[in-house]
Amino acid sequence: MPSYDVDLIVIGGGSAGVRLARTAAAAGARVVLCEEQWLGGTCVNVGCVPKKLLSYGAHFHEDFEDARGFGWSVGEVSFDWGTLRDNKDKEIQRLNGIYARLLDRAGVEVHEARGVVVGPHAVRIGDKELTADRIAVCTGGWPTLPDIPGVEHAITSNEIFGLAELPERLMVVGGGYIAVEFASIFRGFGVHVDLAYRGHLFLRGFDLDVRKELANEMRKKGVHLHWECHVRRIEKLESGRLEVCLDDGDKVVVDQVLMATGRAPNTAGLGLEEVGVELDERGAVVVDDRFVTSVPSILALGDVIDRVQLTPVALGEAMVVSHNLFSGRDECMDYRDIPTAVFTHPNIGTVGLTEEEAREAYTTVKVFKSRFRPMKHTLSGRDEHTFMKLVVCGDTDRVLGCHMIGPDAGELIQGLAVAMKCGATKAQFDATVGIHPTAAEEFVTMRTEWVPDAL
Repeated sequence: MPSYDVDLIVIGGGSAGVRLARTAAAAGARVVLCEEQWLGGTCVNVGCVPKKLLSYGAHFHEDFEDARGFGWSVGEVSFDWGTLRDNKDKEIQRLNGIYARLLDRAGVEVHEARGVVVGPHAVRIGDKELTADRIAVCTGGWPTLPDIPGVEHAITSNEIFGLAELPERLMVVGGGYIAVEFASIFRGFGVHVDLAYRGHLFLRGFDLDVRKELANEMRKKGVHLHWECHVRRIEKLESGRLEVCLDDGDKVVVDQVLMATGRAPNTAGLGLEEVGVELDERGAVVVDDRFVTSVPSILALGDVIDRVQLTPVALGEAMVVSHNLFSGRDECMDYRDIPTAVFTHPNIGTVGLTEEEAREAYTTVKVFKSRFRPMKHTLSGRDEHTFMKLVVCGDTDRVLGCHMIGPDAGELIQGLAVAMKCGATKAQFDATVGIHPTAAEEFVTMRTEWVPDAL
């Protein structure tokens, strides 16, 4: 039998890499993890965690306004970007330390250096080379920039968390969840925000009603939406500001341009193709349903395989790989009914099929909708609405999708995801006693089927 330095080398210390390394070590494997930048990866450092902290901070201006309707006298308020930014940085540093201690306690050998694959069983880490029975590539994704003149003046979601100053005007380019989240967040800080998207409506792939409702709510909050337009160039003016030239002839002058135009698998310079690992046209590592690449000793998981770019999915994939390699199991990842939240203002929570997907997959589909003003705003006076939607199979009565826009939508949808995973039917939803008065009870009290005019 060949002899290797260790059982497993993990390249990348993000959500997938850390979870895999820890669980493999707990199962008795000798594990090395190499990370050249941040422990915790995108999620902890320039993704989910700091974004949620900023989202919390951006809500307070509305909370102060809403308090007046409940009898509270709120004096003059002000916002200091530097305080929030620095406090957020301290929390990220704390989390980095936690990750390092967890790996150390698990017995994982951590190298703060870049890992490059130099053979089916060999990785060069810094100035040394180590061998392993298996290699796992967990290098995640990285923001991409379009090829347009002046794009070097723009920033990505990596840099926006550390801005030296809060811009007065911000242009967000893109239509995915990163774009709409940051547009909402910075509008909450009082920034004048424009969002430009090449399509007719953002959040492609989400339920159409959800997309329309969010656009209405964001407009009401003051975000300026530009549909079906491309950025042709970005010019830096003598004042230091940026002029964004759109293909419809419009020119928008701003202080910052956030390019939220997508992320690509982070595979460049890892030596993968040189050792025979197959990549697709986007640079993602091609794997089978056990996350094994075209080189049997090399695996890949997380955002680098470009399947579902969500932290909990990466964690789940890591558990599957660890169990299969070191616990004698033979598992696959279940990608059905994955719940997710988008931290716009208001939030989106969703799980299961959209109405459009359901109508393509099933002969008979029933839809139930509810749109209402939250009880809180009957006194606050705020013009904000909550929207809920259930998509149901007409033949089996099984709930196929749950969608919501409203405060804490992600918190609420998590429970519905459990019900859907158990195969819940609309009749079972209807038989569930609601908690009154809450927004959540609406999901178990929707009785009237919505029928499109076209049907």
